[in-house]
Amino acid sequence: MQIRPYTKKELALAYAPNVSMSAALNRLSMWLRTNQELWDALMRSGYRPTQRYFTSYQVRLIFEYLGEP
Repeated sequence: MQIRPYTKKELALAYAPNVSMSAALNRLSMWLRTNQELWDALMRSGYRPTQRYFTSYQVRLIFEYLGEP
């Protein structure tokens, strides 16, 4: 996948294409929160759980820690 800004929905469905939107969002959220190194890196990047988009930099971090979808 390309490194660019993604909505949370887009990225969640990329990682879990065979589940519902809400299940995919919940799964991605759980992965982000349980990977402490990733969570810390996202927090340093300015990430806020209420934001609707991941920046290109945040997507790069997610791909680095979770692998590409």
